[in-house]
Amino acid sequence: MKYLYAGILLVISLMLAAGCANLGSSSQGSGALPGYSGESFVPASKDAGWAVAPTMVPTMAPGIARISGSSVTDQKLIKTGSLTLEVQKVPDALTAMKGIAEKYGGYLSSSSLSQGSADRLSATATLRVPAGQYDAMLAEVRTQGKVISESLNAQDVTEEYVDLTAQREARKRQLDQYNLILQKADKIEDILKIQVEIERVQVELDRLQGRLQYLDNRVDLATLSVYLQEPAPIGGNTGYDLVAVINDGIRGFMGMVGALIILFFTLLPLVFLGVLGYGIYRWRKQKSAVSAPLPPEPPKQ
Repeated sequence: MKYLYAGILLVISLMLAAGCANLGSSSQGSGALPGYSGESFVPASKDAGWAVAPTMVPTMAPGIARISGSSVTDQKLIKTGSLTLEVQKVPDALTAMKGIAEKYGGYLSSSSLSQGSADRLSATATLRVPAGQYDAMLAEVRTQGKVISESLNAQDVTEEYVDLTAQREARKRQLDQYNLILQKADKIEDILKIQVEIERVQVELDRLQGRLQYLDNRVDLATLSVYLQEPAPIGGNTGYDLVAVINDGIRGFMGMVGALIILFFTLLPLVFLGVLGYGIYRWRKQKSAVSAPLPPEPPKQ
């Protein structure tokens, strides 16, 4: 009988120890905030007020693309370039630039035409085409004249794009949380505070969305700036140009007038000091003449 009681006490002790261990692990593993269940945003009490747990905005380590599901974010490249061409007829080449851009699914973003010395024409054109057609468009533009200079650039904005996307998604989740809390709020003070936070998050979300749309546009459409110029006349500028001579004469006259004005104001302090010194000299000379004794008169005969 004594051994029976001892066995029953041992079994009861083991059961109590196991129950305490399960209770401790359950309370430590939950990690939930008081008054909240999972992702539900219900206040612990009616007077506790409304609060949203701060949303952590993920950031990207340099050089690492974010993995979403099974797909990796595509590389984002902004392709730009500039090209200087020597053509025989600038207006015809400018028209050709527009046709090339439209041929490859793009458009002529801007253009300008000007006339220089010896009636030489020059123009600039900015072409924007889909990034996939950029190389083919560039090759055809090169055939329109003699290439004088060329510069190409590809800017990788993948890291910035992924980081902005992560921030946008975080702001969207935060905005959804505030809207959910706003539906459950019953105090005017709480409603006003939540509306202020919603407006703040919405402004930040709009800023992120605008930046992403800008990057999408720059990535989707490559940009090429083309400078067109006519060849210089053989032997340089020949012949007598009366207008150029008159202009040179006017520039020379104005340069001389400017030099005289500069010389005048440079010497003006010296002239002032010279006049002042001469005035002092004359004044002292007159004063000496007045104070000097008169010579005696000669005796009368």
